[in-house]
Amino acid sequence: MKTQAVMTGDIVNFTKLSPSKRKDLIRETEVLLKTWIKEKRNAEIFRGDSYQVLFNDTLEAITKSIQLICWFKKHSDEKNKVFLSTRISIGIGEISYLGKNVLNSDGEAFHLSGRHFDTMKDEQFLAVHTNDVAKNKAIEIILNFVNRYIANWTIAQAEVIFLLLEGKTQQETAEALSLSQPSVNSRLKSAGWKEFEPAIKYIANLVQ
Repeated sequence: MKTQAVMTGDIVNFTKLSPSKRKDLIRETEVLLKTWIKEKRNAEIFRGDSYQVLFNDTLEAITKSIQLICWFKKHSDEKNKVFLSTRISIGIGEISYLGKNVLNSDGEAFHLSGRHFDTMKDEQFLAVHTNDVAKNKAIEIILNFVNRYIANWTIAQAEVIFLLLEGKTQQETAEALSLSQPSVNSRLKSAGWKEFEPAIKYIANLVQ
């Protein structure tokens, strides 16, 4: 069977938003998730602030996880001091069967994703697990640094990284945010993107 990646996550501080902001965020997030995959049934939001997505490609799953972290961060309600975040657990493994949607499907990737999501610590933004203990240890060491970087990202940095992961160039990102290209580059440097990006690609290659 083909190895796939299951992303399980929730939105941190979601309930602190006003009802109207919660409604808008969930609607927009569902649209975003379903644009990332070919089969719409493979991305679902449940229990109000939780979500699950099935990806065919490991690098895409990890990249989209980083993008989703930025997505929620940039939707924080700064005026009312409600700062959003998310915890994401990715399970890499085989899929036994697909149900009517991702929530009714089963397999190794689902078990790894859900099981380890339940054990994530508050300071963890991203966790990745396979059925290989040695690989998991190496991934955990790298992600310790990755999560520290993410913890320090500002909303302004998250806005830039989100667009960059959409495939936009620095110049296109600058135009979209009404910034200069040097300003975009400055945000990326202060976010540690030069060191961050190869770490994510290394993890994807390790588990592919």
